[in-house]
Amino acid sequence: MTSLTIPQSPAIQATCAHIDDQKIPPSVFKLPQTAQLEALYTIIRDKETSRGDFLFYSDRIIRLLVEEGLNHLPVISRVVETPTGATYHGVGFEGKICGVSILRAGEAMEAGLREVCRSVRIGKILIQRDEETAQAKLFYSKFPSDIAKRYVLLLDPMLATGGSAMKAVEVLMEHGVPAERIIFINLIAAPEGLSNFCSRYPTTKIITGWIDEGLNEKSYIIPGLGDFGERRYCL
Repeated sequence: MTSLTIPQSPAIQATCAHIDDQKIPPSVFKLPQTAQLEALYTIIRDKETSRGDFLFYSDRIIRLLVEEGLNHLPVISRVVETPTGATYHGVGFEGKICGVSILRAGEAMEAGLREVCRSVRIGKILIQRDEETAQAKLFYSKFPSDIAKRYVLLLDPMLATGGSAMKAVEVLMEHGVPAERIIFINLIAAPEGLSNFCSRYPTTKIITGWIDEGLNEKSYIIPGLGDFGERRYCL
């Protein structure tokens, strides 16, 4: 049987060339840049996409991201007996996990985590920019009491400058979570944000679906998809 090779679109080729030039840090992992993934991103980037379609297709991407994030959790050997009476030498997760969403947009990723991790604990953190200092400021946080013993999947769809994500990691570390036990999951990242984040927390892994061109003068991701929270929650 002759196999068919589907060429990447010009958009994917251009993005990959741009990304290669950026020399992505070793702690950053992208979803496979397939035509299907590009199609999903094209839909959610389109300003004419309805809220219903934005919800549906962004949820599909979030599910892929969460699954990839779980691939980076450490595992240990586990032996089980199958219904046939045979023994199977497999693996299980090394420790418990929890999700922590950066409010409010990060809440949109909680459902995707719950779909693949039964009874997973969820924490929340609210970080906003202080208008006087222009720095990310913690306004609220609530975590499982044993969060220091868990692996944390930090959830936020957009990584622009990296200020909020870095503040969230700082808060988690203050609660006893080592940086290397945190995996940050996001839909779209700007190279500037990746550089800032990885320079500060090189042992924290980042799972992203797409790396965009960069930031404009207002620190918006370009081409981006606009305000994720507004498009997600507002009619």
